[in-house]
Amino acid sequence: MAYLFTLSFLIISMVIGISIGSVSVPVPVLLQIIGKEVLHLPIAGEPDETLTNIVMNIRLPRVLLAGLVGASLAIAGAAFQGLLRNPLADPYTLGISSGASLGAVLTLFLNISLPFFGLYTLPTLSVLFSLMTIFCVLIFARKMDRSMKVETIILTGIIFSSFLSAFISLMIALTGEELRQIISWLMGSVSMRGWNYIAIILPFFIVGSLILMMNTHELNAMTFGEERARHLGVNVQRRKMLILVAGSILTGAAVAVSGTIGFVGLVIPHLVRRIWGPDHKHLLPLSLIVGSGFLILADLVARTIIAPTELPIGVITSLIGAPAFAFILLKRRREG
Repeated sequence: MAYLFTLSFLIISMVIGISIGSVSVPVPVLLQIIGKEVLHLPIAGEPDETLTNIVMNIRLPRVLLAGLVGASLAIAGAAFQGLLRNPLADPYTLGISSGASLGAVLTLFLNISLPFFGLYTLPTLSVLFSLMTIFCVLIFARKMDRSMKVETIILTGIIFSSFLSAFISLMIALTGEELRQIISWLMGSVSMRGWNYIAIILPFFIVGSLILMMNTHELNAMTFGEERARHLGVNVQRRKMLILVAGSILTGAAVAVSGTIGFVGLVIPHLVRRIWGPDHKHLLPLSLIVGSGFLILADLVARTIIAPTELPIGVITSLIGAPAFAFILLKRRREG
């Protein structure tokens, strides 16, 4: 029932996201275009060429990209929360998003292009910096507190996030003509990205998601503590590294194509856990589906609420996520 509901939510979000905009695409026409252009079905009649161009070259890639970014951030957040046993953990609060942003901004600022990587230079460096950031956070947290309490890790993540944001601000101050591109990218957007960006994120999304899905039993064991997980036969250190690497891959690739979009990895897994329970076998795929639909709708609001002006999608997610973060924090304090 949970999968039926969430998949219905995702499909409805996609249909609404493609249909609504400065030019409305009626649902029957949309289905005709998708059937003819994507599924190659023998459908009678020719859809309007302008509407076909809008759907295939603008709306559909934008909606798919928003869905992939939302899914990546949500499943990574769910994994980090399970690993660290804290609903406040997500790529944003752990500093991973800031690390990925620094890697991407450096790539744009220095116009870096790695040999043999070509199109994948930006996500590769974003992923590399996100991995470096999470390892630095864990090393620093261990120096501060040998027991590696979750609160210490999150506090360290916030410290690193602020520190890396200062570097990004410095590069913006030194930038000339790329200033507008970097600032608009940092605020988070899936506007005017096209099919190339889907090709960039898709392999990282598949690899990261598969690694996390293969570790659902281990995540369930770790929710009872690392010592208990060891007694249940889990190689804690190895699995922890795998989960951190997979989450960083997902976050780095998402940040590379869309900029910094906060709180998706915090709010969505928390909501899914409250409704359908903490079993990671279902929590991860359900978070992926709901996160995808949520970001599609957030992007729709961002581009229509004050049309023709378009808001950065990060503004919408922060307006929703910041109060949710405060609510979760207050709830934890009361329970504590």
